[in-house]
Amino acid sequence: MNAERTTISEAGTHVGETVQIPGWLYNMRKSGKIVFPLLRDGTGVMQCVAVKSALPENLFETIKNLTQESSVIFTGKIRADERAPGGYEMDVENVEVVQRVPESDAYPITPKEHGIEFLMDHRHLWLRSQRQHAIARVRHEVVRAVRDYFDSHGFTLVDTPIFTPAACEGTTNLFEVNYFEDQKAYLTQSGQLYNEANAMAFGKVYCFGPTFRAEKSKTRRHLTEFWMVEPEMAYADLDEVKRVAEELIVFIVGRVLELRRPELKALERHVSKLEAIKAPFPRISYDEAVKILHSKSSEIQWGGDFGGTDETLLSEGYDRPLMVDRYPTAVKAFYMQPDPERPEVAMGVDVLAPEGYGEIIGGGQRIHDAALLLRRIEEHNLPKDAFNWYIDLRKYGSVPHGGFGMGIERCVAWLCGLEHLREAIAFPRMIYRLRP
Repeated sequence: MNAERTTISEAGTHVGETVQIPGWLYNMRKSGKIVFPLLRDGTGVMQCVAVKSALPENLFETIKNLTQESSVIFTGKIRADERAPGGYEMDVENVEVVQRVPESDAYPITPKEHGIEFLMDHRHLWLRSQRQHAIARVRHEVVRAVRDYFDSHGFTLVDTPIFTPAACEGTTNLFEVNYFEDQKAYLTQSGQLYNEANAMAFGKVYCFGPTFRAEKSKTRRHLTEFWMVEPEMAYADLDEVKRVAEELIVFIVGRVLELRRPELKALERHVSKLEAIKAPFPRISYDEAVKILHSKSSEIQWGGDFGGTDETLLSEGYDRPLMVDRYPTAVKAFYMQPDPERPEVAMGVDVLAPEGYGEIIGGGQRIHDAALLLRRIEEHNLPKDAFNWYIDLRKYGSVPHGGFGMGIERCVAWLCGLEHLREAIAFPRMIYRLRP
């Protein structure tokens, strides 16, 4: 009878049984007449034990001579061992070699130290490492938590287009593409404008997908292609936007702590810092933020937008995200609602992660008056024709509304304690990185 096929993550349910596990040789340790192949299968890593005296000689030699990342199917009996990775080992009874990596094509990523450029050039292979696995699984949990939060709070997922006819947040960082019949189109910076139309139809919505920024930035906080979740809510003001943003972050952190502690441990992340992420978050105004920055020797002047260093200085001393609201209207997007009592500031908010990770959420209340929106479009020198449909939303049942965007990579980088966003997505796109 053929042994049942299973996975490393399910090995604990097969103690004492002979099973098959397909995977790849992660590493090999040899000790005389015993070899210890380390098998990975995408769900985990398991140490296997092959004893020469218990196996036909040719089988033992086949196992002993396996090369790193050869694809194999191991058959053997599962037993518990507290010392083993994952708590279980396999006593090998047989192996099927699906493809043996020849010595002439030795796997390029070895246990030694490699430079970041080498690893990025081999990103397609680097993804197989335990560290990258841990990051990807945390990202998976973040994405699942995002969907679960919105799906369980009355939001409807409505997808928005990636090709757009105009800018959402200014024309300087758009990727222009050739569309049909000599038309120009742009890769989306945000789904927000379309999401406002969705909100007027469904009340509470969110979109979730890739967005693109042609900023020539080389900082650790920027990618040219990244994923963003953007909720939008009808009949919502700035306070409601803040409440939902706070709830979402607390929910995500709680889910990651609940289900991904092994991954956080593998990343050597101090979970105590994540355990401190609870509501309420501290809240300050832009005016207060500028005063704080001046006290820390920043040269920021009122009216300027905050850079990465400013955001880091502001978050110092806080063990949870900091909300900064009412930035100058001049540094915010054309659609941001000015404060009725103080039009020089906008009804927007940025949420700054602790530990120097910067802005992870930006949003606020949108302009709901058609005349004011049209004036703002003209002030920003945007093509009115491209926004006729957007202005229509203020003509037919306009209501106060708001929302925000949260960058998935920035959230993942913060939760994992990563130094650079490039590890927070499988194949990062940066100003000088388009391959692999």
